[in-house]
Order: sequence, then structure tokens, then C-alpha cells
Amino acid sequence: MTTSPDDAPARSGLRLGLPLAIGAALAFGMSGAWARGLIDAGWTPGAAVTVRIWVAALVLLVPAIIALRGRWRLLRRNVGIIVAYGLLAVAATQLFYFQAVAVMDVGLALLIEYTAPIAVVLWLWARRGERPTLRSILGAAVAFVGLVLMLDVLSGRSVEIGGVLWAFGAMVGAAAYFLLSGKSDTGLPPIVLAGSGLVVGAVGLSAAGLIGILPMVWNTGDVAYRFGTVPWFVPVLAIGLIATALAYVLGITSTRMLGSRLASFLALAEVIAALLFGWLLLGQLPNVLQSVGAGLVLVGVVLVKLGEPVAATSSDPLVPPLPNTP
Repeated sequence: MTTSPDDAPARSGLRLGLPLAIGAALAFGMSGAWARGLIDAGWTPGAAVTVRIWVAALVLLVPAIIALRGRWRLLRRNVGIIVAYGLLAVAATQLFYFQAVAVMDVGLALLIEYTAPIAVVLWLWARRGERPTLRSILGAAVAFVGLVLMLDVLSGRSVEIGGVLWAFGAMVGAAAYFLLSGKSDTGLPPIVLAGSGLVVGAVGLSAAGLIGILPMVWNTGDVAYRFGTVPWFVPVLAIGLIATALAYVLGITSTRMLGSRLASFLALAEVIAALLFGWLLLGQLPNVLQSVGAGLVLVGVVLVKLGEPVAATSSDPLVPPLPNTP
């Protein structure tokens, strides 16, 4: 099989983008386990996520300013994207998800949110006419079944309609994260988009708390985990520095290399990471069905990769097919 010189950058982007995407999923995936400790210690979900976003925003502020190198016009030119990213991809996703889990099963809420990759495929089809291949559709279906098994939502529990609507709001925010992160024609360095979006998101979450939409309760007591008890600031810094600041930068960078569709499916690994850190930090072990589901998610991601179209646009970079792909 021969390759043209134009394929080299795309293949290089794929080789680097894949580990960055997995790294983003691992970083994002640890947030739930750390946050669960805070919530069990008396923190409200709203307080935990708002502190998380503020810590990340403050950490990325100086690097983002340095990366701008005085090009403040980039912020003015892309103010719409930054505000949309901060309010949809950051604030709305977190706010709607925590509103959902307040009235319904956590697993079902997370499952609904993680239908975002399917929403991305449908959006690219409707907006750009990028018809998904049969393999991509099959991969989406397999990944969906895997998530159902992993999240153990087949228990027959009653469903709160209000919670479902909140969860679908979180799904829209997650889909916006992948689509906005994949825009490579803005001129904004990834760390600038992440930093400015996090500031907007932190302000939005704080405003939601001030007007009473998001309950804010926290304390400075120690937090217990499987390995022992730690001061409250340990999980706060872990969530803010690793699970948010680092995770968003890796996520934006990898999405620009891989494209919105593939990056959104690779992000399903976040659910597997959440199960892993749930075991490491909280002693929660997946059952047999959840383990089978994890395998199905991986199979679904491979099928989506095999079904990636050859054509690309500037905002959805080329991801070349594997050999012998039709």
C-alpha cells in the first residue's frame, strides 16, 4: 500500500492524537471518584464542580496569556466561540448533569450524557452532509450497548422525566464540547480556548449558585478514600489541576488532531476510567456485565475508527482509514 506525502501529517496527528485523547479520558475519568469523596464529606455537587472549574481556570490563566503573546484580537474575534464553549461545554454540561443526578439514577444520567458521540455524528451528517458509514453506525450501536452494560441501568428502576430532560441537556453540552474543541480555524491555541472557556464557565456556575439554581455547601473537614483520609484540598487540587485543567487541554488538542467524530467516541474511555478510579479510590468493583460492557465499548471504538471517512475538512482533520478499509 502506497501513501502520498499529504498523508504523513494526518498519520502523525493520529499517532499523537490517540494517546492524548486517552490521556484526556483518564484525567476526566478520575473526577467522579475524587468528587464522590467530597460529596460524602458534606459538599454539594454544585460546590465541588464550581471549585473544580475555578481552580483549573486560575491555573490556566497565566499559561493562556503567555500563549496569546499579546494577540488579544484573537479573543475579540472568537468571543462567540469562547462564550459558547464556557457556557455550553463547561458550565451547562456540569450544571445539567448534577441537576439530573439530583433526581434520578446516576448511571442512567451518565448514559444519556454519553449519547453525545451519536449526536456529533448526526450533527456532522445534518450540518455538513457527512453521511456516517455502516461501520460507524454499527460501532455507535455496539458502544451504546456496552455503556448500558457498564453502567448497569437495566435494573428496572423508575425514571424521573425531569431528570431525563436535564441529562439530555448535559448531552447537548458534551456534544458542543467535541464540536467546538474540533474547530481548528479560530487561531486560538488550545490552552487559550481551554483557559478562557473555563473562566467563562466558572463565572457561569458561580452566578448559578448566587441566584440559587445550584446549591453551594462546602466544609474544610478531612475526606475519606479507600487508601485513607486526606485534607479537603487534596481532592480539590486533584480535580482542578488534573481532572480539569490538564484534561481540557489534552481534550482540545487531541480533538483538533483527530476530528470531532473520532475524538468523541474515544472519549467513551472516560467511563472505563471512571470505573477504574472508582475501584482505586472508593473500592467499587465492576460486576461481570460491566466488564463485558467495557469490552464492547472498546470494540465499538475500533469499528468507528474503521468507518472513518477519508474526506476531511479544516475543522475535522483527516483521519486516514486503516489498510483494506473500503
